[in-house]
Amino acid sequence: MSGPTAPYIALDSAGTAAVDGRHIRALTFQSVRMEYLRRVLGQLSLAATGSRALVVGSGRGLLARGLARLGFEVVAADPSPAATALSLDADDGLGVTYLTTPAEELDAPDDSFDLVYCADTLEITERPDAVLGEAARVLRPGAAFVYDTVNRTPVSRLIYLGAFQAFPGTRIMPRGRYAAHRLRRPVELAESLDRAGLSAKDVSAFKPRDVRGLVRATRGRRRGTLTDDQLPELVDMVLEPESSPVVTYLGYAVRRELVTRSC
Repeated sequence: MSGPTAPYIALDSAGTAAVDGRHIRALTFQSVRMEYLRRVLGQLSLAATGSRALVVGSGRGLLARGLARLGFEVVAADPSPAATALSLDADDGLGVTYLTTPAEELDAPDDSFDLVYCADTLEITERPDAVLGEAARVLRPGAAFVYDTVNRTPVSRLIYLGAFQAFPGTRIMPRGRYAAHRLRRPVELAESLDRAGLSAKDVSAFKPRDVRGLVRATRGRRRGTLTDDQLPELVDMVLEPESSPVVTYLGYAVRRELVTRSC
């Protein structure tokens, strides 16, 4: 009798046998993303009802639907047609609009959103200034840009370049998705935000409550003994706003009144 088929890596895949690290990441990050967003909304006194939000790098639309449940009118943008199709399949009637468009060239009008959340993008793009410039373009003056990304440290390289895309037992991403030069320190990102006309306001570290839970989760998913839906509770991401980010961090910025448009 043959054993179970070894899982294969396939991002934005509807196949039940595929390990989709991008979706795993969205599931395990969802709780801290929403917690941080609520903090930002409170600090800016931004009411969700009657406001428009754009999620860049929306994947299967999990975060976009979370924002819609808060009361936002939401547009979810992703460069992958497969991700857009999966989002439409998962849609639960919340009124989210799904677009297939790259973060570097958004198919959206100027000054049209009260909030832009950039997910699953800044740590993989070769053109961060283009991504941030587009975010600033579509934001209204005084509106918020929120993001999460990966710091560039020895530990983050071990996890993102090693464990997540090279080591067989914990690999959940295709090789080459992450590269050291695309991981950016908070100070570097703050400089890029400033060039785009966005004033950085905050950075908050977040991480698994216990790194052993992350290891068990990735190994279990690779072995097929855990499902995607079991992973968030096992990983248990927590915000650490007073800590310096070692691996992952969230942050937000506000669009200044004047933004220089590129030609």
